[in-house]
Amino acid sequence: MSLQEQLIKERIPQHVAIIMDGNGRWAKQQNKNRVAGHKKGADTVRMIIETAARLEIKHLTLYAFSTENWNRPKLEVEALMALLISSIDKELNTLDKNNIKVNVIGDMDSLPSNVQKKLRTAIERTQRNSGLQVNFALSYSGRWDITSAIQNIVKDSQKQAIDPTSINEDFIQKYLSTHDIPDPELLIRTSGEYRISNFLLWQLAYTEMHFSHKYWPEFTKEDFFDALLKYQQRERRFGKTSEQL
Repeated sequence: MSLQEQLIKERIPQHVAIIMDGNGRWAKQQNKNRVAGHKKGADTVRMIIETAARLEIKHLTLYAFSTENWNRPKLEVEALMALLISSIDKELNTLDKNNIKVNVIGDMDSLPSNVQKKLRTAIERTQRNSGLQVNFALSYSGRWDITSAIQNIVKDSQKQAIDPTSINEDFIQKYLSTHDIPDPELLIRTSGEYRISNFLLWQLAYTEMHFSHKYWPEFTKEDFFDALLKYQQRERRFGKTSEQL
């Protein structure tokens, strides 16, 4: 029985987040430049989106470009932005045809204006789609998300009084970039690194984590199925005991 056949449809997570790591190291291993690794990684993105849609996963959040990535060499950043534009041009028709909704979390205003324009076009065109929602985390970090939320809470408090006792987890959640997205049930990180790299710090509080030794460009459907299967084999207690479940 294949890994996909072993999956229990009713227990497939509704939100999977992925830290797509290892493009540059894969390229170095292949004696290619880092941009070639990012281009190969884009092929894996397409495959994972198609697979997640077929599995009827509701949300897929992809860590595509962090706030820290702005510190990379200028030529690499420019190549990444160009790749983002070309990928939207190439894939938007297919995404729309397959009822996939495009969303962006992060400081979109910090992206180049031509990238912003392409992203807003993709968001607007697919906003009525009801299938898989792909959340691209661009110029995003968990600390940025929380800081931005606090700034907006303060702004609102200057307009109208906010009772401090009303500030609870639900209140803060409404100010996060993921305010209308359920927290991830599963986080996958590739490349053999064991850290979350400033990704969804608030939202990952009770997320199950899966770490793959493979670089992102070589991550396969079978690897994705394996991560989902291992997720289904875990007991999620949320602070309770096994007997309470």
